[in-house]
Amino acid sequence: MAEPGSGPVFQLGKPRYDQTAFLGRLRHFIDIIDPSTLFVTESRLKECIKLLDDFKQGKLSPGVTDYQLWEAQKVKQAIIHPDTGEKIFMPFRMSGYVPFGTPIVVGLLLPNQTLASTVFWQWLNQSHNACVNYANRNATKPTPTLKFIQGYLGAVTSAVSIAVGLNVLIQKSSKFNPATRLFIQRFIPFPAVASANICNVALMRHNELSEGIDVLDNNGNVVGSSRIAAKHALIETAVTRVVLPLPIFVLPPIIMAFFEKLPLMQAHRRMMLPVHSLVCLAVFGLSLPLAISLFPQMSQIETSHLEPEIAMATDCKVLTYNKGL
Repeated sequence: MAEPGSGPVFQLGKPRYDQTAFLGRLRHFIDIIDPSTLFVTESRLKECIKLLDDFKQGKLSPGVTDYQLWEAQKVKQAIIHPDTGEKIFMPFRMSGYVPFGTPIVVGLLLPNQTLASTVFWQWLNQSHNACVNYANRNATKPTPTLKFIQGYLGAVTSAVSIAVGLNVLIQKSSKFNPATRLFIQRFIPFPAVASANICNVALMRHNELSEGIDVLDNNGNVVGSSRIAAKHALIETAVTRVVLPLPIFVLPPIIMAFFEKLPLMQAHRRMMLPVHSLVCLAVFGLSLPLAISLFPQMSQIETSHLEPEIAMATDCKVLTYNKGL
């Protein structure tokens, strides 16, 4: 393994890059969503966990570098949930969001959608989103299965209803000629997905609002459970879920409208779907780290803004909570 130049001194459980700056968060999340971690073997994962445990217990072997420790922590953070300590199912990891989500994006942006295909792709997209939201939630409090099912059904229903409703309105409109109508229909997935994503986050993680989430002091000790911190966590996550689909569902239709006019593409219509897929993959891959970097995963909140009983339980002026992804 090639080691780069000198980097920051390793700190267990701490981000490698400055999380107060957008660029630092971007570099951090590029590590988190690195698709190469999907191919990490079980033995490699155990090796990384053991290396970090050895560091924690002061039993590190001579010659182990900071770079190796950072890489071990990167692997663990990409696969293991920080609250449950359990492996996240591969398609629902943030590192799997682009590889497993791109085919769905391509399906959502296909032209000439029928009612059945619109319902199918919206259902599949929100099903994937629901599982990603649940798998990467703040899990300091258990979520009952019934609430998961209710949240899932609500998210899927909202997505399908918005998408189908907008499609019907466009199709019945007499103000647009067929070409303009087709162009507008290509943008319908964005408002449908953005609105449904908000519902998805709110419904899939509603339990956090009623139960609260753990807030931690400077030493990582739990001070208490805060519903106010949970509200902040859900709002921040919902904002990223609205920003994320904006370039994904807006740029590909514009880019493809340009490509479709090229003589090469008109002469080889079979190239359209592969090119469309590559455009979606590129835009998705660039958009994801930018969107989730808007806020740090481990966010901070002033103690004075939390519940009185929490403020009285600590001398720390700022507490930390896991926002989720």
